[in-house]
Amino acid sequence: MSGFVDGKVAVVAGAGSGIGREIALGLAADGARVVVIDIGRNADGGALADDVAAEIRARGGEAVAAVVSVAEAKSAGGIVQVALDSFGRIDCVVNKAGEVRDRFFFNMTPEEWQIVLDVHLGGCFNVARAAAPYFRSQASGSFVHMTSSSGLIGNFGQANYAAAKMGIVGLS
Repeated sequence: MSGFVDGKVAVVAGAGSGIGREIALGLAADGARVVVIDIGRNADGGALADDVAAEIRARGGEAVAAVVSVAEAKSAGGIVQVALDSFGRIDCVVNKAGEVRDRFFFNMTPEEWQIVLDVHLGGCFNVARAAAPYFRSQASGSFVHMTSSSGLIGNFGQANYAAAKMGIVGLS
């Protein structure tokens, strides 16, 4: 590994599974201290965030978990506080948290529309907004906001997802 993030503190939202998990593991393998954020549960009912943080520590890395929703601004502030309390700083925010509620647009409920926007777009805003004052005071910090080709070209049954992902482009 390059050591590019050696000693940095990275918050990875949506790190309990899939791409987010791999990002968290990769950052840790490259020397970052990782705050693993996810509200998902494993088959035994345990927190996926705890599983990933434990896996990072078992591999010799440093990680803590927080089982909180990025969709709420108050929770996002708590996420940043976990990084500060655990590692004394925050250097990077990776916004990968997501929610999918696929349905044809004409059958989509307002709740299915809103939850996807709240998690994807709202989550990016909330966590980035919470971290921004620290990045500014440090005169450094990085945001990585994940989007999708669905935002650019659409995808069948994903009006909510596509709108959220394109919104992330605008936010970024």
